[in-house]
Amino acid sequence: MGPGIIVLLFGAFFLGIPISFALGLTSLIGLVTADYPLTVVVQRIFTGIDNYALIAIALFIFAGDLMAEGGISRRLVSFANAIIGHFPAGLAMVSILACMFFAAITGSAIAATAAIGGLMIPLMVEEKYEARFAAPLLACAGSIGPIIPPSIPLLVFGQLANASVARLFVGGFVPGILMGLGLMVLSYFIGKKRDYRGREHFSGWGEIFRTGKEAILALITPLIIIGGIVSGIFTATESGAIAVVYSLIIGLFIYKELTWRKVWELLKKSAISTGTVLIVVACASLFIWYLTVNQIPQAVAQMMLTFIHSRFMLLLVINVILLIVGTFIDTISAVVIFGPLFLPLTQAFGVDVTHYGLILAVNLTIGMCTPPLGVDLFVASAIAKVSIREMWRDLVPMLGALIVVLLLITYVPGTVLWLPNVLGVK
Repeated sequence: MGPGIIVLLFGAFFLGIPISFALGLTSLIGLVTADYPLTVVVQRIFTGIDNYALIAIALFIFAGDLMAEGGISRRLVSFANAIIGHFPAGLAMVSILACMFFAAITGSAIAATAAIGGLMIPLMVEEKYEARFAAPLLACAGSIGPIIPPSIPLLVFGQLANASVARLFVGGFVPGILMGLGLMVLSYFIGKKRDYRGREHFSGWGEIFRTGKEAILALITPLIIIGGIVSGIFTATESGAIAVVYSLIIGLFIYKELTWRKVWELLKKSAISTGTVLIVVACASLFIWYLTVNQIPQAVAQMMLTFIHSRFMLLLVINVILLIVGTFIDTISAVVIFGPLFLPLTQAFGVDVTHYGLILAVNLTIGMCTPPLGVDLFVASAIAKVSIREMWRDLVPMLGALIVVLLLITYVPGTVLWLPNVLGVK
């Protein structure tokens, strides 16, 4: 079937077939039409998830759930409020900064939107912020979750592309911070225009120290995880186990907001989330094998090379495609499909694999706050009790701010590569 298998896959998506089944079904059709032995199906699905490094996915998902339920979000909001709550649109800025802190702990867009949004959206509405502004703001701020490490999309991409997870993780810091700053600048100007207020006065260094001391155990989590990986003390997979143990200790014995019953419930929830991700990875492994054996990525690359003659144009085309894809395919599925598909093209034009991985991740996380899939939007909509249609006016400039940051990291590789290079991360 050649490149037609990709058209068939998108046809399955538009028919509403679940991603994992669409990947498996189209792969099966391709194998049958090419007369491959069907034993390949079982072999590739098993091989796709028979990977020690993928254990990190389960561990980071569980650690993120423990952190989200362990009393961390309230402490992070208090600390953020002490730092920047006195600026115009102070509560909006506090929400963004708290999401950035939360991202560095859980790496989950949905968890950040739900945990921080659940606290901040009602508070913002109470302080006369419009719900139609607060909801899309928290959805967009939550999308920073998978960029600032730890990051499951970057972990998956690292395994698929045989890229350094440590470099991908460290490379995500600056793009994640830029996304937060872009939203803060936009919020500042909107707040000035609409008279959205923060707290009346700067809280003082004493308040910052007090709230920082309460939040410090959460804030050092990414330093432990990333520091251990970069220094070579432990691998990305082992860091996931350390994150789980650390989260349990904080939630059960220090903050004391977790119980063993709640831990059990979170373990079951994390198992379901992990199973969902791994089913997609397993079926994607079969699909990627079919593409590779039939040299379809190379065929797509050759086709695109007929009208793409520069790195600038290549990255622009990839951005446009991924922004569209992100509107109707979830992040992990899009990573496993399009990460390997465009990899030969980026290599042909000399794009660093770490740079490409972050471009891919930022594009697809922006998709988490764009209709019609936009899971962050649905979470924020449910909290704020406003429709996505009502959010649209304020959502557009917020997406614009994120896309400006995307273009910056796309065409200024140093925004991604500077920190890993300075730290000598391999």
